Amino acid sequence: MITRRSLFALALAACLIAPARAQQPPAAPEDAYAREHYTKFEYEIPMRDGAKLFTAVYVPKDRSTTYPIMLNRTPYSVGPYGVDNYRAALGPSDHFMKDGFIFVYQDVRGRYMSEGTWVEVRPHKAQKSTKADTDESTDTYDTIDWLVKHLPANNGRVGMWGISYPGFYVAAGMIDAHPALKAASPQAPVTDYYLGDDAFHNGAFMLAANYGFYSAFVERKGGPARPPQGRTAIDWGTPDGYDFYLKMGPIVNGAQRYPAPNPYWQINIDHTSYDDFWKARSIWRHASNITPAVMTVGGWFDAEDLQGPLRLYRAMEPTSGGRTNVLVMGPWTHGSWSRGDGDRVGNLRFGSKTSAFYREHIEFPFFTSVLKDRAPKAPLPEAYVFETGTNEWARYDTWPPKHATPTTFHLGPKGTLTASAPTTSAGFDEYVSDPNKPVPYVGYVTMGMRADYMTEDQRFAATRPDVLVYETPVLDNDLRVTGPIDVTLHVSTTGTDADFVVKVIDVYPNDFPSADGPGPQPANAVRMATYQQLVRGEPFRGKFRKSFETPEPFTPGTPATITFTMPDVAHVFRKGHKLMVQIQSSWFPLTDRNPQTFGHIPSTKPEDFKAQTHRVYRDAARPSAITLRVRP
Repeated sequence: MITRRSLFALALAACLIAPARAQQPPAAPEDAYAREHYTKFEYEIPMRDGAKLFTAVYVPKDRSTTYPIMLNRTPYSVGPYGVDNYRAALGPSDHFMKDGFIFVYQDVRGRYMSEGTWVEVRPHKAQKSTKADTDESTDTYDTIDWLVKHLPANNGRVGMWGISYPGFYVAAGMIDAHPALKAASPQAPVTDYYLGDDAFHNGAFMLAANYGFYSAFVERKGGPARPPQGRTAIDWGTPDGYDFYLKMGPIVNGAQRYPAPNPYWQINIDHTSYDDFWKARSIWRHASNITPAVMTVGGWFDAEDLQGPLRLYRAMEPTSGGRTNVLVMGPWTHGSWSRGDGDRVGNLRFGSKTSAFYREHIEFPFFTSVLKDRAPKAPLPEAYVFETGTNEWARYDTWPPKHATPTTFHLGPKGTLTASAPTTSAGFDEYVSDPNKPVPYVGYVTMGMRADYMTEDQRFAATRPDVLVYETPVLDNDLRVTGPIDVTLHVSTTGTDADFVVKVIDVYPNDFPSADGPGPQPANAVRMATYQQLVRGEPFRGKFRKSFETPEPFTPGTPATITFTMPDVAHVFRKGHKLMVQIQSSWFPLTDRNPQTFGHIPSTKPEDFKAQTHRVYRDAARPSAITLRVRP
């Protein structure tokens, strides 16, 4: 029992302790290390066509030696602006800042304090005949040329890194690169907005992520300017994204909720097929004549740019010759390898600090070996990937690894998933898909696209009548899957268009321990026993089954074939688990709703969103299946 005396004693102790606390020195400001060891400069670097790009430079104060340059080009602002205002962190990680580099940050053409006009994913110009023929490759070349000629204490070597959109600028900048660019690391790079990166996945529009992004990423009016203060935010009016986007109706209505017209959002409304607009922005198609050492980085759970690093690595590999071309894939969400420990995503635990390991033992040695001639403790493999399930790093000399055997699992009767091909002459499963009651992408209320949705529990979806579920028996041995996943669906619909979402799932055993370990758990804790972990999921918009360039309606009631490839995985379905496949026709509001009436979906009228019955066939003539690449 607490008495008055005990309360008085506590108060007296607090009075005695307080002066000692008051005498403690204040915490050092976040930018203290950078201020102590670096001097900041700001420049306007001229490009070949006369445009000047704003560039912030941090040079080590110790001039007793020379340093390589680390360059980051961004559309997101190099701030804080002003030579007396410092970034708290410099470079890809603290390892770089404390080791000593010259750090350079540049506002790309047309963004914030740089001159010129900004273009969304500026197209690469393979042929350049005049100084007016500029692109991100030439802007990078001109920037590096100026830096090595004008910056004090540089050793003539340049490294370049960037995550997400800045990763695109790395990918563009290492094409026809300046001779001083020796090492480049495109991380979660945007390589093809339409083919699987931020905007479209197999023709389906990634609604929640893009609508939220373009509410803040707006057009600059006029000439160079610092980021505006007090920008008007969108009025969501609800914490429930499912409700918000459902009430939006056709997504062309989304522009009405923005504080001002946004031409970047409008691009996605106007270009819903793989037309010349998107093809011109496919930087991976130009990934040749690359001379720097390259380390491409991505995350298995990157909800924005998972496909980008995989596609870019594959595009470079045929012409890499003896040049370093390393792929690193870890158990990360978008860009999370650059911060935090990386020991968990959502409900999953990985048993080690994967992000910290990457920064110290992979990223830092890659750059120092090339830029500082510092031999790494161990050479990097061709592919350095983290295998989930067993939660181990694996080193491969090719990706996908050699000796991975294509193994097909067929959809069977009564929800079975089997290695045996069907032999019956007839067989199908069907469900009614209502676009006015779409399947949510997570089983709880959330506003936009969650960064960790790619690990989410799918048990909520398995109980819905508009979701088909197929699973194997309990596995007798580990099933080690490495590489892309191929999908073949034979389908029909009573409508003229339909989406088909395929999810590959790891079903945990009944005795799997809870996320926070054994023992009593809170009443609302996630029970990991029988957890249905999403391993990989992708939508496919049916009207693009023959061509992403030219959509084609379904003929109601007539079977059609859909084939596509899902992004790679490195996952082990452990002994005692089960492999599951779920199929559905909406994934909301992760993807926009398909009205199931053929037409230009963004501007479809509300009355055209109609419930339809879809069939998935599984007979000898039409065997629907997934194909995994399995290693012994």
